[in-house]
Amino acid sequence: MLARAFHASGDDVVVLSRAPSSAPWRVAVWDARTFGAWTRELEGADAVINLAGRNVNCRYTPANRDAIMRSRVDSARVVGQAMSSCVRPPSVLLQASTATIYAHRFDAANDEATGIIGGSEPDAPASWRFSIEVAQAWEAAATESVGRSTRLVLLRSAMIMSPDRGGIFDTLLRLVRLGLGGSAAGGRQYVSWVHEHDFVRGIRWLIARRDVDGAVNIAAPNPLPYADFMRNLRRAAHVPISLPATKWMLSVGAWAMRSETELVLKSRRVVPARLVSDGFRFEYPEWRAAAEELVSRGRKT
Repeated sequence: MLARAFHASGDDVVVLSRAPSSAPWRVAVWDARTFGAWTRELEGADAVINLAGRNVNCRYTPANRDAIMRSRVDSARVVGQAMSSCVRPPSVLLQASTATIYAHRFDAANDEATGIIGGSEPDAPASWRFSIEVAQAWEAAATESVGRSTRLVLLRSAMIMSPDRGGIFDTLLRLVRLGLGGSAAGGRQYVSWVHEHDFVRGIRWLIARRDVDGAVNIAAPNPLPYADFMRNLRRAAHVPISLPATKWMLSVGAWAMRSETELVLKSRRVVPARLVSDGFRFEYPEWRAAAEELVSRGRKT
C-alpha cells in the first residue's frame, strides 16, 4: 500500500523483504533480525517506515506467540541500531505499533494523552494481555535502539481498510456477503479503523511535520460500535440481513478459522487527538462513506 502510493508519486522507494519478488520499486533482502547489505539503503534516506511483524490473525499457540513477539522486537531493534550506525542517518523513523495497546473500554475514547494502556482491565480475559505486552515491547525496542539524531514516531494504527485481497476489509466484506455480518456478542464493542487513503496521507503528513514525535494514533476520528460498523458495511454492500453471533459461536468460528476472538470482541475505542489538534484533515472521518467507497472500488478490481 505505502510502496505503491509513494512510488506513484515519484519517490525513490526501497522495500526490505524476507521473500523478495519482482516489483516496480527496488527490493532489498533482509531477515529482520541481523545486519546485512540492506543497511546501506538507510544511508541518507529521507524516512524509514518499519511495518515488519508476523500476522496476528492466527491461534495464539506458544510457537505463534513467540513468532509474533520476536518478529516485532527483533526488527524494531535492528532497524534502530542500523540507523544509529549510519554516517548520514535518516531524519525520521516511523515505527509501526498498534491501537490495541489501549485498554478494552466502553466509557470513553483513548487518545495519546489520556488513553489507558491495557492489561489490567477487570472485564477483559487474561489472554488479551499478550497483545498489550507485544505492543509495549515493540515500542520499547524502537525507543531504546534509535539514535538521538533521528525523530521517532510510534504509529499506533487502527485497522487499515483497503479493498486489497486478503486484508481485514476483504475478510469482513466476505463475511457480510455470506450472511455472517451481523452483530457479535451484542455488538457494543467499539471498532477503530482508518481508510487506506487517510493512512497514506497521515504517513506523508508525519514525515513532513518535523515537530511531531512519540506516539501518534492513526485512526479515523469516529470509532463506532461493532453492530453499527457492520450495519454500515451491509448497507454499502447491499446485503439487507446478516446473522448475529453469540460468544460461543465466535469461539467456534475463531477455532475453525485458526484465529482468536479478541480480534472481534475487544472494544478498541481510539481517537487521533494529536493528528486532529495539529491540523490534519481526514478525507474519510465517517465509516459509512468510507465503506461505500471501499465496496465501490472493490467491485472495479
